[in-house]
Amino acid sequence: MNSMENFFNWIAKPLPNDEVVIWFNVHNMIYEKIELYGDIFKSLNCVITDTYMGDSNGDSPEENIIITIDGDHKDYLKSFYMDTFYHQTQKNVKDSVPVFLNEIFNMSKPFSKSDLDMITEIYKMMEKNVK
Repeated sequence: MNSMENFFNWIAKPLPNDEVVIWFNVHNMIYEKIELYGDIFKSLNCVITDTYMGDSNGDSPEENIIITIDGDHKDYLKSFYMDTFYHQTQKNVKDSVPVFLNEIFNMSKPFSKSDLDMITEIYKMMEKNVK
């Protein structure tokens, strides 16, 4: 296989369900916790979009959304929303955030290797920081 084909397989090729189950087991990932972490992300997204005061406020969000416990999760969420929402000039990118969250945390869809890598990274980060 060439590198482009490897990349395509990593990014888009669905894995068989039994391989996904094995992946989750190897990484000690529990379905209910994946759903819980997805609900946290989706709820935060609703708060952010519902309280957004618009682009005319400048570069720093003024919605007073505060995550009180420091950690990788806080840095990740801040970076994610600054890049994809608050500092994003393209409306279609801002509008794609809920679609992305629904896709990545959808446990009934086929997973690609890149999906598994992403959900595993998020899961481990949340597992370490959310009590």
